Amino acid sequence: MWVFGAAVLFSAFGCTSELDDYNQEKLGGPENFYADFIAVVNPLKSLQRGLQSDYQLYPNLSADMYSGMFSTATPFNGGKNNMTYYMMDGWNNRIIARQQDIFNYSITIDNAAKKIYEGIDFTGTFAVKTILKVITAARVSDSHGPVVYSKYETPNANGVTDFDSQQDAYNYFISDLSAAIADLQKVNASTGNIEDKSTLKKADLVYGGNLAQWAKLANSLKLRLAMRMSYADPVKSRQYAEEALASPAGLITDNADNALLSVGQSELSFIIYSWGDCLIGAPLMAYMNGYNDPRLSAYAIPATDNQVAGQYIGIRQGIDMLDGKTTYGGFSQPQAKAASGDYFSGTNGKMKLFTAAETWFLKAEASLRGYAGAGDIQTNYETGVRQSFGEWGKTAEVTTYLTNTTATEAAYVDPKNPSNNINIGDTQLSTITIAWNNSDSGERKLERIITQKWLSLYPNGPEAWAEQRRTGYPILFKVRKNDSGGLISTNEMIRRIPFTTDTKTSLYNYQQAVQTLGGADTGGTKLWWDKK
Repeated sequence: MWVFGAAVLFSAFGCTSELDDYNQEKLGGPENFYADFIAVVNPLKSLQRGLQSDYQLYPNLSADMYSGMFSTATPFNGGKNNMTYYMMDGWNNRIIARQQDIFNYSITIDNAAKKIYEGIDFTGTFAVKTILKVITAARVSDSHGPVVYSKYETPNANGVTDFDSQQDAYNYFISDLSAAIADLQKVNASTGNIEDKSTLKKADLVYGGNLAQWAKLANSLKLRLAMRMSYADPVKSRQYAEEALASPAGLITDNADNALLSVGQSELSFIIYSWGDCLIGAPLMAYMNGYNDPRLSAYAIPATDNQVAGQYIGIRQGIDMLDGKTTYGGFSQPQAKAASGDYFSGTNGKMKLFTAAETWFLKAEASLRGYAGAGDIQTNYETGVRQSFGEWGKTAEVTTYLTNTTATEAAYVDPKNPSNNINIGDTQLSTITIAWNNSDSGERKLERIITQKWLSLYPNGPEAWAEQRRTGYPILFKVRKNDSGGLISTNEMIRRIPFTTDTKTSLYNYQQAVQTLGGADTGGTKLWWDKK
């Protein structure tokens, strides 16, 4: 097991004299009760910040790229890398490594609560910690499939730690979120738990200690995971979704409740603007150009390359990079300047965990599937678009956008290499329009919902990639250069990220994970929820 030792546990607050200097006000009772609770506050802050740690290696050079939102002009590993389906072991090992860091911070918090602040009720703080662990583990599972979750702290009789199947993990996630929601509602309604509420207010980088908003986030995550199960387990998908839709905790339905993690300097700020290693994806620009999307100027920066100067043009993933940045480095860079702030700021960056638009698109799909309590499908769909436009400060343009009945995804033209072009009529281009049409087939309605949902998820690449694999939408461009060695079909797109050497040689039960996966440990094997 990767568990922090005593030195790490106490590193946050050093010696006793330091604590005495830092904490002027003591609570009544034992001497180790300190008003600032830094032995819980500091690791909870680190746990949250860990969600963007090593961002370039994961998710930027995998899920972000596979989502169609981002691309690169850098020919890493001689142009043979994750983008061309040659799995980079030294990049992809960060997926589980970051989970280990975050889960170990959780253990540090538990130890501090038990051994330093014995007797203090941290119910609300622990509920928030649980939500963050679910977010972390769900991303790991949506990358690999099986995930170490319920047994993280309990090795088996042979001293190795077993995985949960993705199916079991998703049920654990739902159960833990449901318990967290109940705890948050209980603490929020109580006039007690003063220490707990004070601790969370100091440590919370998302909502500043607002327990009602955390309950909404947990319930919205429950709805997200329930809909992810829609093809794999439609019965439980309906059950869990209807629970979330009916919950008194509510959902994130307005941008005022968006879950945005304050990260200070966004790691993407230097990956994009200093290193030039991340540019905008060709599919994202093709959809937005075709739709004449008013959010375009908030999502991307016009190209500077002489051949395409002033245009919004992305790079197709999985191509021959030719001379790399010399060839493609002047194509459009991503930016993310929303009404709520600059996601990629170098000083006050935000990481998107969940926004109101996603809730409304989830409700739209739930309506399509006939789930109770989901509401009217067209209202949900159009409100999702409106909330997204509000997020990006484009509310004045949304009505015209929603009434557009003819616009479709634009063709893609690569002036550097015409063999990368995607022309009108190619099956890799979508014909889905924007305006809601009740007479469309169920499948076409689904494509419209998910395409607009995908556009609204930017810059959350992992969630966008997961939804694209689950539903097949939006329609994306396939790679032209496939270096998987036949492990991923040239007619298919990558379905998962294989486990890395670190996992195979660790104290995790790799062989059991592969058995649980139900297929070969390759990028071509579908995850449990990928059943369409």
